[in-house]
Amino acid sequence: MDATHLIDSFRVDGKVAVVVGAGSGIGRASALALAGAGATVVCADLAGDAAEETAALIGAAGGAVHAATVDIADRLAIDSLAATVVEEHGGLHVWVNTGATMVEGPFLDLAEDDLDRIISVNLKGTVFGCQAAGRIMATQATGGSIINFSSGAADTVSANISAYALCKAAVVQITKNLAFEIGKKKVRVNAVAPGFVLTGMTSRYFVRPDGSIDEEMRDAVVGPMKKFTPLRDIADPEDIATSVLFLASDASAFITGQVLRPNGGVAMS
Repeated sequence: MDATHLIDSFRVDGKVAVVVGAGSGIGRASALALAGAGATVVCADLAGDAAEETAALIGAAGGAVHAATVDIADRLAIDSLAATVVEEHGGLHVWVNTGATMVEGPFLDLAEDDLDRIISVNLKGTVFGCQAAGRIMATQATGGSIINFSSGAADTVSANISAYALCKAAVVQITKNLAFEIGKKKVRVNAVAPGFVLTGMTSRYFVRPDGSIDEEMRDAVVGPMKKFTPLRDIADPEDIATSVLFLASDASAFITGQVLRPNGGVAMS
């Protein structure tokens, strides 16, 4: 095998990919990366306008793209999305579960409604995506790749995010179990567990209601995170999207049931 062939194995030409949570952050960066490497991408998000914005960016760059509005906590909606993708594109080769929400506060004060909400989105939403994609991919001769999103929160301890962490830890086990069950169908299931990434979820601490940046608060949030990381830096969404592209491509053809940790060294396993 020559070097050119190895480089080409990172491309995803001819693959149909669904990115759930594609409206912003890591989801948007992942959709752009997959499209740039040759995939037809379906950008799905609860915020339909945001999904359309991502699709427009891909389309402007000459990529093949469609947008969809979907609630990942709705099993029937996820099943319908997967079925529609197959009907319209003839197959489903990559499914990326990036959609998530955050609930913060002391564990002892965690309200049942908040627990139910984060489980519905971060845990059940991942389960529903895995099921919808897995059922289809298991019937295809080419199999497929399911990419879930865990978090560095599953490997380390931080105050006030216990509900988020428990869901992300569960995603790791879901990934391993499903990989074991459907590996014989040529379906690979892996997870990505980022560290601190500058996204809407993390920048809410220092972005004012009018969209401007509170630089003092930004330094107060970002500075300690950089010092805590062995690489002395934090990630942008594009730094995480490279892991998604790798797991979606044939370059990772012999990798399943694994967790990639693009976290700057905060958690080492």
